[in-house]
Amino acid sequence: MTDTPVFLMAEPTHYDVAYQINPWMQPGLWSASATTNRQAARRGWEALKAALEGCGARVVAMPGAAKLPDLVFPANAAVVLDGVALVARFRHPERSGEEPHFLAALSDLRDRGLLQDVRQIEGCLQEGAGDCLWDAHRSHFWAASGPRSSAASVEVIAETFGQPVVHMPLATERYYHLDTCFCPLSGGEILYYPPALTPQAHRALLDHTRADERLEASDEDAEAFSVNAVCIGRTIVMARPPARLEARLAERGYDVVPVGLEPFMLSGGGAFCMTLRLDLSSTPAAALAA
Repeated sequence: MTDTPVFLMAEPTHYDVAYQINPWMQPGLWSASATTNRQAARRGWEALKAALEGCGARVVAMPGAAKLPDLVFPANAAVVLDGVALVARFRHPERSGEEPHFLAALSDLRDRGLLQDVRQIEGCLQEGAGDCLWDAHRSHFWAASGPRSSAASVEVIAETFGQPVVHMPLATERYYHLDTCFCPLSGGEILYYPPALTPQAHRALLDHTRADERLEASDEDAEAFSVNAVCIGRTIVMARPPARLEARLAERGYDVVPVGLEPFMLSGGGAFCMTLRLDLSSTPAAALAA
């Protein structure tokens, strides 16, 4: 593995909001200004890529595909750790067509030496890093079930990677993936939106964190998709956050890089959704460098 953060992104060439599989998606609002929205989407995608590269990351881009607009959200492609990519199985037929594209792209990355093994999850639904977040500070996964991923996926993830997995069932269709409401930061803090978590998930969070490590996001923070963020060292790349959240993170020693991602928010996604980190490692040395 490399010390350079490596992210997969998918070109937004075919991105639009053509159907509704979560409460954020508004096809009518998109189509009313489709040309303007497509142009803004391209600008936002390029800005996110530049922001990651400005943090010292390498971005590998895969092509989009016609009739698969949500391919632009590769966080859902796979769970990746120690060079192993466990490719997703999607709940909705609107997204299941993405599976062979992601499988092919990740297999190509394996052939190029950026991954070591690529396999597809079987016997359950699991939507990639969107519902399974590696916490380098605690050396375990936080894995969700609920709107998209099956509870059975938790055991499969643990068996595949040989790492502890903390089960975090989700409470609402509005925050349909864990990455929309839960973000482990490099200093050990967890930025999270409490209403999105079930009582079981709340108990799990309390069991694995200290009070000073829990940063509650407000309604405004969550609706701005600021919790759906990419943390690289002490820098956090996120959709434009409310001023109060940016100030709270600055108090903790983080630099926030805001990016205009409004076209992707119309589909229910932000900065984390639009990326898949490929270089995550379970070894302590790599965790410290993350």
